[in-house]
Amino acid sequence: MRRNSAFVLGGEGADPNVARVSIQTNIQSHLDSYPPSMRRVADAILSRPQIVLELTISQLAQTCDTSETSVVRFCRTLGFTGYSPFKLQMAAELAAEVAHGGGEGPYGSDILPTDTLAEMVAKVSASERFGIQETAENLDLAALQQVIDGILVAGRVVAFGVGASNASAQDLAHKLARIGRVARSEYDAHDALVSSALLHPGDVAIGFSHSGRTREAIELLKVARAAGAATVAVTNVGGSPLTAHADVTLRTAVRETTFRSGAMASRIAQLTLVDYIFVGVARADYDNSIRALRVTRESLNGLKDG
Repeated sequence: MRRNSAFVLGGEGADPNVARVSIQTNIQSHLDSYPPSMRRVADAILSRPQIVLELTISQLAQTCDTSETSVVRFCRTLGFTGYSPFKLQMAAELAAEVAHGGGEGPYGSDILPTDTLAEMVAKVSASERFGIQETAENLDLAALQQVIDGILVAGRVVAFGVGASNASAQDLAHKLARIGRVARSEYDAHDALVSSALLHPGDVAIGFSHSGRTREAIELLKVARAAGAATVAVTNVGGSPLTAHADVTLRTAVRETTFRSGAMASRIAQLTLVDYIFVGVARADYDNSIRALRVTRESLNGLKDG
């Protein structure tokens, strides 16, 4: 059956599988796809990026118990012709991160038990600030416009995510409802699947998953697509299982470390994308959105003390 999508597909925007993000974020997004020989290189670099500046290709290969050929292949997966240009770009990236981060260390440096409270605050704020910045700088604006246009004509919008990603889905549904859009997000995966199964052509389903591998979010898009709705993936990983069921992909660009797991920097980046979508929809229907915001705000005034 031919689907009646709310999105105009094909030819617009960048390939969502081609990352234009920083080297370290790009490595992390590819991590699960690397064979063992290249995964050891990736893990070593993510654990201590400065290792690239300190070691020759032979030394890095020996440290990672792999071959120079595997190191070169690893560099090529990131868009470099070899180790030398990769090393040069990594040096520039690390220097820029220290400079822009105000001296608290490169973006992605983990929180240590020896850190002071001030150092911890600086590292967390740098992580979230860089996550927002890198997401914005690498955002596919054509894809964002497709999502906004789809929501503008949609009869209903269903958004869902698991764990921290559910907070992003709930925030989007709440914001859209405040400007008069029919939007909902469920806490329970079964309820979300029921809502997606009842969508129609022209409606929109949005699945949030940082890893792109959350089964419940994947199933949401599969069910919504079968119902004829347009589907959107919000994820950090291009080419993930979630994107396979999405008409449009919006990617965050976040590097996670031990303490900054899915509930921290990635959540902030997802919420930033939510704001882009909300403001884009509200701006396109400005007068009605302003009116709806005023009416809903006034309806709550009676619940405020004083």
